[in-house]
Amino acid sequence: MRKIVTGLVAASLLAVLVVMGAAFGEDEAVEVQTEAVARRDLVSTVPGSGRIEPKRKVDISADISGRVIHVAVQEGEWVDRGDLLLRIDPTRYQAAVYRAEASLAQARASAEHAEANQIQARREERRLAEVAGSGGFVAGADIDRSHTQVLTSAAQARGAGFSIDQARAALSEARDALSKATITAPMSGRVTRLSIQEGETAVVGTMNNPGSLLLTIADLAEMEAHVLVDETDVPDISVGDRAQVRIDAYERRTFPGRVVRIANSAFRGGGQQSAGFKVVVALDRPPGDLRPELSASADIAVESRSAVLSVPVLAVTVRGPDGALAGGRTRGVEGVFVLRGPQVAFVPVKVGIAGEQHFEVRSGLRPGDRVVAGPYEAIRSLKPGAPVRPVDGRRAER
Repeated sequence: MRKIVTGLVAASLLAVLVVMGAAFGEDEAVEVQTEAVARRDLVSTVPGSGRIEPKRKVDISADISGRVIHVAVQEGEWVDRGDLLLRIDPTRYQAAVYRAEASLAQARASAEHAEANQIQARREERRLAEVAGSGGFVAGADIDRSHTQVLTSAAQARGAGFSIDQARAALSEARDALSKATITAPMSGRVTRLSIQEGETAVVGTMNNPGSLLLTIADLAEMEAHVLVDETDVPDISVGDRAQVRIDAYERRTFPGRVVRIANSAFRGGGQQSAGFKVVVALDRPPGDLRPELSASADIAVESRSAVLSVPVLAVTVRGPDGALAGGRTRGVEGVFVLRGPQVAFVPVKVGIAGEQHFEVRSGLRPGDRVVAGPYEAIRSLKPGAPVRPVDGRRAER
């Protein structure tokens, strides 16, 4: 009887140990998310961020200094080419025109006087020549003096002519300055910025002073996204590449466009180490209420592949040739962990372009292979031959 009881107890303990061993073995398996290798259409994109700008705009500054006495437009108003925008006080410029007109009149009077002197000198020279030719006595000094007077009066007449030209040029300059007191629209468009008010003073820009920006007129029918792209991505972009533009003010909407211009010089700002290049994307169909200087970002499509094998971006990791963590002088290779029954094996792969969420796989895998697609911490710690337990993505993350 004692032997039977002892056997039953031993059998019970063995069963408990088997169950516990199975439980412990199950707990040792890593919970992972998996995904099948499949064919997909991939598009490789280059990101950029910037703002919306009109294709055509004009920043209007003052060509003369003065107090603004009239502003004829308001911000947001539509204007046609030639419409009055504003006036600067023309008083001193009108006075300059009057002075220039008087100087021109004086120069013309001086020229008439010089011409009269020249005529008189020539008559005197001819008279002395006639007297000498008829046998009369004429002193040589008088003949020389009359000839000199002719030359002098001719030079004075030429100088008077130059004075007229100079006075005429001064009058033209004064009239031009006066005309700039009235500023009209150089193009048709909408007033997107009005930076001056009546009573304020418009200042002309200099080398060290940008001067007064009075207003900005823009044609909002054609809009562009001006985005900065990292210098390492610029060689991949070409004029004509398609792009999808997202504007912060228009949530959940994207606007198609194409690259129309790529800057030739780099931009560095904000202490950034790498350089950025400005890329201009013309929007195909901008909304009618789109405004300049809105924040925007763009994904520029630089390469595409159709029906290629692909795996999730997160699935690709860098390990040593044997699948162990690369370190020291060990050269790492790209690869993925593939399910082999309840375990995983590290398989080196050669990847191609990167889509939004998947890498193109050029070699190493076949359609239908299931790869470990997450979570990141699990992939980071996996080793070849490790037991895994596939679960859904949210449970694996927990």
